[in-house]
Amino acid sequence: MKQRLMVLAVASALTSSVLADNALEEMTIVGSAEAARNLPGSGSVVDNEQIRIEAASDINQLLKTVPGIYIQEEDGYGLRPNIGIRGATSERASKVTLMEDGVLTAPAPYSNPAAYYFPTMLRMNSVEVIKGAPLLRYGPQTTGGVINMVSTPIPNESEGRVNFRYGQNGETDLLASWGGRAGDFGILLETAQRRSDGFKDIDRSSQNSGYDIRDYLLKLGWEGERQSLLFKAQSSEEVSDETYLGLSDADFKRDSNRRYGLSSIDQMDNDHQGYSLTYQLALNQRVKMTAIGYHNEFARDWFKLGGGGDLISAANRGDAYAQGVLNGTEDIYGLQFKHNNREYESRGIDLNFDIDLGAHQLAVGGRAHEDEMDRYQPTEIYNQINGELEFVNNTAPTGSNNRFEQAKATSLWLVDNWQVNEVMELNLALRYEDVESSRRQYKTPERSDQPSRRSNHSEEWLPGLSFTYKLGPDWQLLAGVHRGFSPLGGGAQANEEPETSVNWEAGFRYQGDWFFEAIGFYSDFDNKTENCSNASPCSNGATSGAFNTGKATIAGLELQLGTAFELNGFIIPVDLMYTYTDATIDKDLPSEGLERGDHLASVPENVFSLRAGLESAMGWDNYLVAKYLDSMCMTVGCNNGGDRYQRSEDLFVVDFISRYQLNDAAAVYVKMENLFDEQSIVSRHPDGARPNKPRTASLGVEWVF
Repeated sequence: MKQRLMVLAVASALTSSVLADNALEEMTIVGSAEAARNLPGSGSVVDNEQIRIEAASDINQLLKTVPGIYIQEEDGYGLRPNIGIRGATSERASKVTLMEDGVLTAPAPYSNPAAYYFPTMLRMNSVEVIKGAPLLRYGPQTTGGVINMVSTPIPNESEGRVNFRYGQNGETDLLASWGGRAGDFGILLETAQRRSDGFKDIDRSSQNSGYDIRDYLLKLGWEGERQSLLFKAQSSEEVSDETYLGLSDADFKRDSNRRYGLSSIDQMDNDHQGYSLTYQLALNQRVKMTAIGYHNEFARDWFKLGGGGDLISAANRGDAYAQGVLNGTEDIYGLQFKHNNREYESRGIDLNFDIDLGAHQLAVGGRAHEDEMDRYQPTEIYNQINGELEFVNNTAPTGSNNRFEQAKATSLWLVDNWQVNEVMELNLALRYEDVESSRRQYKTPERSDQPSRRSNHSEEWLPGLSFTYKLGPDWQLLAGVHRGFSPLGGGAQANEEPETSVNWEAGFRYQGDWFFEAIGFYSDFDNKTENCSNASPCSNGATSGAFNTGKATIAGLELQLGTAFELNGFIIPVDLMYTYTDATIDKDLPSEGLERGDHLASVPENVFSLRAGLESAMGWDNYLVAKYLDSMCMTVGCNNGGDRYQRSEDLFVVDFISRYQLNDAAAVYVKMENLFDEQSIVSRHPDGARPNKPRTASLGVEWVF
């Protein structure tokens, strides 16, 4: 690792973001909503105003208002989101580059990118999204898009903030922070505390179905005349009584918020620590350097029933015994409850040089990164007798439950933002990824045997080109093309090739009294892959490794429209978003039973959102957020001979928020999620039909001191 870092330091290297005027602010990749509307590519910023207005704590609901993003809900709270962007499908958000303050945040971004850890949305100041060729400055996932979550910055003056919300099902959110500056030094202390009893009722159990999350953050900053230093430490713990076991369709229809007693002892227990040190130095008036060192640790034990999906499938076929087992009226022996126990580490160093050459704004950088996952998963055996679970014995982990995976990666990039003339801006990007991954798998629990081994090495050059062209003071054309890449992960074999694609986009923008944007996108895959996990099984049923579905095309259209009206002293802001997507296989793949025209999994055809407000001079503001998500295939090809058990259902949900500003320092608000109490089968992964969150009312207060 040290040699790799020295090579990068000598050669010059890595990632970061636009340097803000205030050097102690967090690393951003877009900056503001206005900046997103002038990118030589496409992007969005969910700013702090929207987050505060919507009292957002679920990243899934927030991102449903962003074009080009696909959400597949799972637990109703967004604890472990499934996010896809354009050509990147949504299984555990493993095909999307996730960052917090410019630092990779997936548990093991190269070897095991599935987002079993996701930063607490409650403490985020804004969320940035980049699609198209400019995303090549970041990575490793470069097909669909990049999501950067920007945490609370150190305030310029001594300031404290409290946001407290309490609602149905014991749902409680608390965000409290204090920080300020003294001379050249700054500090921020922040905590996010979240809990809920859950909205599902477990058969024959007093156990709730909720969660308890505790998240703590410390930032220390120093700012000199030409340089600055920012240290960030974060620690969080989560205990959630969550399961993989869903419902049969018949039971979902009767009571979508039911949970079978078989899942009463299922529980996720995890903790995360993240540390980063950011150093910025203005070498001269034209060159600025940013260096980020980071280290993340994540440990999880998700104790849960395995094989529940087989019982659900049998019950859906009319198997009375399987239904009886689910109901607790039939005995069953040898149930396996696995400790899905894994430890992750990731670490690296980023170096980036921003160089001002007048018409050319260069970013020259690279990253040296290592990550690993240690899987040690013992199983407990239970019997269900007279509706009660009885412990039998333990089984020590071997084979796929006892393995170690790791990856080493070197990334380099060169980006030139060239202002060709007054009307044309050109973005030229080149990224290089060199990834080595490996796995050791053991037959004995003590790891005393010679393990089976596999490894993979891939190198990819990823070029990109995009531009904007002003047709006048209000109209702008944009277009771009880039090569996409998705690493295979630690379980890849030597002969396997990573997912690659060619991704196009083109459209136009209008910015006047209102904003309109229309962008078409087209992604052509040589080898579209799915990342397999228990949470998101691949279309061939595999729960580990990758599944190659061959050549595929994902094409679509993104539309945005925003404006604000004045009416009788009221301001009425309106924002519309619509995304259409066609995602299909291009070539027959007889070996896997796939045919040309088969729809890809986890990609909805239509997504729509409407955000509207009624703001008054008296400080009483009301907002409506409506979101529509089309049904999706759960496995590839559900459109060709599939049944309803291979599809989710479409969903239309409306949220309502009413806020009243008591004075300059305090406000109160009421939030009604899912106003019309619409619930659908939003996913069949993992293990059966799963609902979205039902109607939930809450009351909150904000206070600044």
